[in-house]
Amino acid sequence: MNMTEKGITSLLRAKNTVFTFKDLSLIWRKTDKNFIKKKVYRYIKAGKLYSIRRGIYAKDKEYNKFELATKIFTPSYVSFETVLGQAGIIFQYYSQIFVASYLTRDIVCDNQAYSFRKIKDVILTNKIGIENKEGISIATKERALLDTIYVKKIYYFDNLSPLDWKEIFTILPIYNNKIMNKKIKKIYENFKANQ
Repeated sequence: MNMTEKGITSLLRAKNTVFTFKDLSLIWRKTDKNFIKKKVYRYIKAGKLYSIRRGIYAKDKEYNKFELATKIFTPSYVSFETVLGQAGIIFQYYSQIFVASYLTRDIVCDNQAYSFRKIKDVILTNKIGIENKEGISIATKERALLDTIYVKKIYYFDNLSPLDWKEIFTILPIYNNKIMNKKIKKIYENFKANQ
């Protein structure tokens, strides 16, 4: 097996669907940037690698959009309306993918909109309430709710019944925010009163 076949085989075996330049360097165990650039260029030209955006590639066009979302800016994780919508906590449909990050930016990449929202580093890097599913960092519904309240001061939630309130109160201290603490207590009390 020659070097080109080995490179493709190692990519196909990888669980990831999206790769950064750094990922490819680790997979191929090469530190020479020129070697990796040439290899990437050859694979793209041969249709064995798909270029999503500068420095980010996929096995093909059927890559995982959540995986891409967490590779555009790192550290980051999928959160906010994306998670809340999937959990049935909000009923509004959003086509863009919402991501917690170290900066605020809206971008469109490969016809998909991504909305990055800034969260303080001390919160962003705290792993409580963040799950790692197949290489994708994604907030639990409880963490996504708290992230949303942290970023948006006023927000309406359609259905709070799927939430684990014990988990919410376990995660809440990482935000270190008295106003947010009061807001969560009030939301919880209203929820309990309406049960």
